[in-house]
This record gives sequence, structure tokens and C-alpha cells, in this order.
Amino acid sequence: MDSLDAVDSTLSAPSAPTALSARPVRSGASRWRTPAAGPWLLGLVLVALPFVSNDFIAYQIALFLIYGIATQGVALCWGRLGFLPLGHALFFGLGAYLAGGTLKAAQQQPGWYAALPLALLLPAALAYLTARLVFARSHRSGPFFSLITLAMTMLGFLAAQQWSAVTGGFNGMADIPELPGTERYSSFYWVVAACALGTTLLLGGVLRRPLGLLWSALAQNEERLQLFGYATDRIKAVAFAFSAMLAALAGVLFAMHQGIVTPLTMGFVLSTEFVIWAAVGGKASPLGALLGAVFVGYASSELRDHFAYWEVAVGAIFIVVVRFLPDGLAGLAGMGRRFKPFSAPDEAASLPRTLAPPVPAQPANVRLAFEQVACAQGGVRILDGLAFDLQGPGLRCVIGPNGAGKTSAFNVMTGRLPLRTGRILLDGVDISGATAWRVARQGVGRKLQIPSVFPGLSVSQNLDVALWAGRMRPAASLQRAPLAWDSALRGELLGLFPSLARQLQSPAGSLSQGERQALEFVMTMLPQPRLVLLDEPCAGLSPGETHHMIEAIKTATGRLGAAALVIEHDISAVASIGGEVYVLHQGKLLARGPLAQIQADPAVRAVYAGARK
Repeated sequence: MDSLDAVDSTLSAPSAPTALSARPVRSGASRWRTPAAGPWLLGLVLVALPFVSNDFIAYQIALFLIYGIATQGVALCWGRLGFLPLGHALFFGLGAYLAGGTLKAAQQQPGWYAALPLALLLPAALAYLTARLVFARSHRSGPFFSLITLAMTMLGFLAAQQWSAVTGGFNGMADIPELPGTERYSSFYWVVAACALGTTLLLGGVLRRPLGLLWSALAQNEERLQLFGYATDRIKAVAFAFSAMLAALAGVLFAMHQGIVTPLTMGFVLSTEFVIWAAVGGKASPLGALLGAVFVGYASSELRDHFAYWEVAVGAIFIVVVRFLPDGLAGLAGMGRRFKPFSAPDEAASLPRTLAPPVPAQPANVRLAFEQVACAQGGVRILDGLAFDLQGPGLRCVIGPNGAGKTSAFNVMTGRLPLRTGRILLDGVDISGATAWRVARQGVGRKLQIPSVFPGLSVSQNLDVALWAGRMRPAASLQRAPLAWDSALRGELLGLFPSLARQLQSPAGSLSQGERQALEFVMTMLPQPRLVLLDEPCAGLSPGETHHMIEAIKTATGRLGAAALVIEHDISAVASIGGEVYVLHQGKLLARGPLAQIQADPAVRAVYAGARK
């Protein structure tokens, strides 16, 4: 079959929706309510506070608003991207010391005021380099990252104590002048309030852009994001640098607010408090994180003077919230869900549908070669001199007994297994040892054996993340336009799976096994790969669903002119797929050729009988 319309008639499915009709537009009554109400209510409270209290209370609240800005940085990494930084006090302290030194120098030479932005940029640069070094090695480096950031803040604390010529040592850097035009015990409150409101609005806006959706997708299934070609180590490094900049901004305000900076601003205790405030307030909500620091911090300061065991009380609150309120007080009040990525489709509903940019051109006639590839894990040899090649579009099946190395061949090609010897060539270019996202950017798509989707995102959002792969430039991730991108291919692929098309707004985690298989297949094809690696795409499907999936595979790969390697155990499915068959055994290629020839081969019959549904 040469068109997707043909498979629709074969499967007696409804006609495929067009690209611009693939997404239902919700009515105004059901449209998501804007999350801006919370921040603007915060702004109203901040404006009213000095008038309903006094300057001293406003001064105290300003301090905890400053801490709240740093807490928002911790919440961004922990609640949105899924990795926990334990050393944000380092960036807070760096910002404070750099700002303090700059303000003191500016008293003698006003030109130093121009260097004040460095108090934000230098901590951000340090954070970016740290995250790149840690996460470039493995996306499973979260625990190591937490420990490294903890060690860094301890080193920062020791350096601040010992480098007394610059920092003032234990006594700290004192006599830091006020920000020109402000008075720290009165008018400076408005500077802090404006910054707190600004960071809350900024974070809320980013979370409703494509970048916010990618952050949530990364936290849920980083490996799938890499298989689309996203450099997740860079995404996390940029996010961590941004969070460090928030902490540094808080440190700058702290130096101006307090007039003194001591090594305690880099201490582990403050880093721990940032984490506690984020958890209690709500790590998924910028507003919740800010209010957590204000409420818990202010309450702690009051308890400190009236209750000897106030630290025990704060620790108990932290344990209770983490155990029973994973979204913190913001989740309990409903603020957290307003910043969840489910807002993206609703916001996109008001945007006109536009065609997505084309995928960058790749050589059409794909060539793949495994040359004596060997790999081992835990002392067990998995691939043992595997050698095969393919050229040009079309379907090929990979069969063999369990443990033959079928999935391992895919894994070593996409960076999930280390290659010991041999080479893997794609269009004559050696991709041996390349990371999954680099391989994906060469036009290779992969569907995993167990359906791999983003369970907490809607079906439509899963498709958006796949559609953006290879098309969306970094700057566009901060714009609204990609939320309304569509393509003819998206509509046509959804036409192959009507039940999936009817559940675009449902969480992907609520789909059945067959629907998740269908969703991952559609997602794999949306970036328009030249070479598709399909690992048991019919696993868990009924005979009817298997037939449906095979026809979809044949039609979609034909539509794209792609080559496909399909791992399959069902001989009936292999016969339906057609094309050349590769037989693997003990990590080597045992035989290749048409299915009839393979079934007649005595060497194959001796080790593999196949299976049927």
C-alpha cells in the first residue's frame, strides 16, 4: 500500500483527519482558567502589607521573600525536572558576596555598578558547567548530582571562612551600602516585592511554554526524550543555571537588605531550609515555593523565640508534608495544578493552527552496517562479533531465541549499552558509542519493547513533544507558537488509530496496552526518521490489533520512505511484514534471507522454532 488512505479502507477505520482538524478545540466554558490570578493576588497582598502592618514586619517579610526567590530555584529543579539540588546556598552566597563587594567598590568608583550583573551571571555559569559535567555522563546521575552540589556548598562555606582577606572570614563582609535610591528598612521592601512578583510571573509563564512541557516530560521519561533527539543533559544544565541565577538574585537582594554577608549564607543549613520550604510550600508551583519560604520561614523565626524545640517542629512538618502532601500546601490549595503542563493544550486552543516547520533534510537512501560489534555487561558477553548491513528503504525483521542479542543490538546502537569492539556505521559515519540523542538526530527513531510514553502528560502533549523533535529551535521553546503546531503526518497517523484520536486530552498513563503501543509508534514516526528500530511493536496485542499494527507500520514507513528493523517473535507477523529476515543467535548473525529460506535452514531450525499468536 502506498498511502495512508489505503490502510484506512483496509482496516475499515474512519477517514484520517486533516492536519488542522486533528486537535479538538475546547469550548470557552471548559477552557483552562489562567494561572495569573494567584501571582496578581500575591502582588495585591505585597502592596497592602506595609500599610496594614509596620516597617519592621515588612522588613522581615522582605527577608523571607528573598529566601523564597532562591527556594523557587530549588523547586524548579526538584519539582519540574526531577533532580534535587542540595547546594543552592552556594549560589545564594556567591551572589551576596559578589554584590556586596561590587557595591562597596562602587562607593569609590561608581563605574563598578556596571559589574553588578556578574553577581548573577558567574553563579549561573558555575551551575551550568557543573550540571553539564555530571549529566553528560549518564541521565541516571541524579543522586550523584545531589551529593556533588552538597559537597560544593560545604566547600563554599569553608572558602568563605578561610578567605578572610576578601570575605571578611567568620565575621563576614560588613558595611555593605544600600542600593542607591532606597532605604533598607523602608523603601527597599518594594524592590524585593517587585522581584518576588516578577520571578513568580516569569516562572509561571515559562511553565506554560513548550520549554515547561519539555521539563515535565524530562522528569517523567528522560530516556524517551533522548530517543527523540533532545540533549537532555543540556536542558537540565540550562534549567539548573537558571535556578542558580534565581538563587544569586536572592543573594544580591540579601546583601542589600542586610548590609552584611557571612559564611552562613553558603552553609548547608540554609540549603536544607530551601529544600524544606520548597517541599512544604509546593515544589511544583513557583507561587507555592515562594509562600512556603515566607510562611514557614516567618513562623520559624517566631517559634525560635518562644519554643525551644522549634527545629523539631519544622522537621516534623517537613516529614508530614513529604509523606502525605507531595505537592505541598500549594497542591492542597489547588495552586499547583494551575501550573501543571495540562494548561498547554488549553492555551493552544486559542491559537490558530499552523503547520510545523519541516524536518532538516537527511540522506534518503539510508545505509547501516554493524562490523564485528561486541559488547558485554556484568562479565556476560551479549554481542559477539555481530556483523550485518542494510541499505535503502523497506521492512526487515529480526528474529531469534531469547537472549540472542536482538534488543541488545538496538541498545548498543542507541547508546544504552557500551560497545567494546567493532564499529557501527550509519551512511558511512561511525556512530559507535554515540549518545541516544545524537543518534536520533541522524534520523534514527526507536520504539522500545515496553511502551515508553510520558504518562503524566496528555496524549496530545505526548504527540507535541514528538512533533517538536528536530523542528523546534531553542528560542522557539519560549514561544507560544509551537503549542499550535500541526502536520499532515500527525493527522494521518492518528487516522490509523481512531481510539487514540478520540483520547487526545486523556493522560497517556490511562491508556490500555494496545493504545500505548499505538501512541509510542505514532510518536516514533512523527520526527520522520529514515531508519526505524521497532522492538516487538505487537507485544501484548490481540491478533486483530497485531494485524492493525502491522498494516500501520507498512503504510507509515512506506509514506516516509524509511527503512525499518522490526524485532518480532510471531512468525505470522513476520510473514505479514515481509522483506528480508535476520536471524540472531548468541550475539551473532546466524542467517539472513527471505522467510521461506530462513524456515528451511537447518541451522536456524536447530535453535529457533518461532511462535504464533
